[in-house]
Amino acid sequence: MIEFTRPDEQKAPAYLAEPARSEGAPGVVMLEEWWGVNAEIKQTADRLASEGFRVLIPDLFRGRVAATGDEANHLMQGLDFTDAATQDTRGAVQYLKKGSSKVGVTGFCMGGALTFLAAMYVPEVDAAVAWYGLPPPEAGDPSRIRIPIMGHWAARDEFFTIEVVDALEQKLKAGSVPYEFHRYDAKHAFANPKGLGNFDRVAAETAWQRTVDFFNRTLR
Repeated sequence: MIEFTRPDEQKAPAYLAEPARSEGAPGVVMLEEWWGVNAEIKQTADRLASEGFRVLIPDLFRGRVAATGDEANHLMQGLDFTDAATQDTRGAVQYLKKGSSKVGVTGFCMGGALTFLAAMYVPEVDAAVAWYGLPPPEAGDPSRIRIPIMGHWAARDEFFTIEVVDALEQKLKAGSVPYEFHRYDAKHAFANPKGLGNFDRVAAETAWQRTVDFFNRTLR
């Protein structure tokens, strides 16, 4: 765990995972699911670091971790999403930019929604990958995004329905956003083996490799 400085000069905690060769390596800010910065998301950061990326997870819940869906929902409802995107996430991007020429953002579920906010409102972000999460329409206009963005979606998602994803895609098309969407015959949180019980190994591994390839193309 380290501390970084947000744009408003406040300090924030984060988990940092460094690759074997960190000097000059591209960076990725990873945004947590509603469970918080638990062992699972740290392992995911470590895995991405093993691919040659410097990975930083800002601890949006400030050390709190949920064990049940009700606890997680309570933590998420108490989160200021604007602050999380424009202060925590932006500060984390700026921290990585000190040692990386390019920095991407990725996130899962709640973190996926924040990934879209970062793509819209954090000017230092160079690329983004959202996993089964998007913000509500009132959060802003996604057609303003100008960086490459990838989305991984579950066709049988009960939280972020595929119809909502289709509508989002039309907005990105209208704005000529450089996007790439992938849909999987799976349920929400299909990449988390310890989350909601919807883990789909094939979909998870396919989405993971697509993410690594995307960041290799856009950040190196």
